[in-house]
Amino acid sequence: MLNYILFLLVILGANIMQGITGFAGTILAMSPSLLLVGYPVAKPVLNVLALISGFYVFIGNVKNVNWKELWKIVAWMAAGIAGGIFIQGLFAEQQQILQKLLGVFVVFLAAQGIYKTFRPAKDGEPDAPKPPSKATVLFLPAAGIVHGIFVSGGPLLVSYLTKKNLDKVTFRATISTVWVFLNTLVLFDDIRTGLWNPSLLKVQLVSIPFLLAGMFIGSKLYARMSQQLFMKITYVLLLISGISLLVK
Repeated sequence: MLNYILFLLVILGANIMQGITGFAGTILAMSPSLLLVGYPVAKPVLNVLALISGFYVFIGNVKNVNWKELWKIVAWMAAGIAGGIFIQGLFAEQQQILQKLLGVFVVFLAAQGIYKTFRPAKDGEPDAPKPPSKATVLFLPAAGIVHGIFVSGGPLLVSYLTKKNLDKVTFRATISTVWVFLNTLVLFDDIRTGLWNPSLLKVQLVSIPFLLAGMFIGSKLYARMSQQLFMKITYVLLLISGISLLVK
């Protein structure tokens, strides 16, 4: 019982972060949740909570979604999710190796972003960022693969979107809407593989108020943040996400 109470508190804290940025809730919650309740509970419950939180943000920000980017992301990541589910079946005993490699990559990306965001600007340095490379789109199928295996494709998707130089409102609305589409696909696969049962449904229903409370608190904090602070928090959460993959 204590483990499940702690699991609910983890959901609350992680979704305060989710309410601020539109990402990181699942990956921040996944590591302690695996220790507290195990993969068969943590993965499907956190997936549905991410779907609900994405819908929560989408409802109030539909006009701010960048639909052109959204459809590109959904198409690429959906293909990646199918690949991730297939890979998960092939390497069921080697997920830790895949997880560590992803963690190293995410930490590298986050460290690079933190350096660029936190370093003081030099006199005469141009304000306009460099245009993103065409190779940036490769983050999307990779994010889908990771999402299909770990329900944690957020860091790689953030790596893609931060290079698009979206304002904080569009960034948050778009990434939250992505989860509405993609986590629905993961939910269908969880049902197909038999993860859902009456006991799990009960845990899911109890967890929803903790999700909504976290999202509400996070939304209030988000409304008070500047663009610069928003991007700093985004990169710091990305770093935490990568570290959580390494220590999970």
